[in-house]
Amino acid sequence: MPIDQALRMAREAELDLVEVAAQASPPVCRIIDYSKFKYDQAKREKEARKKQKVVHIKEIKLHPFIDENDYQVKLHSLERFLKRGDKAKVTMFFRGREMNFIAAGRKVVDRFAQDVAAIGEIEKPAMMEGRMITMVITPK
Repeated sequence: MPIDQALRMAREAELDLVEVAAQASPPVCRIIDYSKFKYDQAKREKEARKKQKVVHIKEIKLHPFIDENDYQVKLHSLERFLKRGDKAKVTMFFRGREMNFIAAGRKVVDRFAQDVAAIGEIEKPAMMEGRMITMVITPK
């Protein structure tokens, strides 16, 4: 229908002529109350944001010669992060002469991967980057 006729109909109904789909051929318009339309649209967007889950990346820092008690504490922290739905980044740091014991560090990181295999899966496998080994684990 012609634009002037649509505008006349909107004025008679005391409503607004709103373009809904500009990409369509011909463009689609509606005769509606624009303020109510904007309010409903904002309400829908707010609901969509409310249902959204924000995933954080938590980091666990280790050294190659970690005691068993410290290892268990770090493991429980990692499990807690994964159960909460967050990703976890396991970082093994090597200082000074520890660079001679990269195999020991890799062994600890692999043990971490095996211990959390039930609740998490490896997104990025353990890789050496400079003086550290990093691995990213996501919840199942």
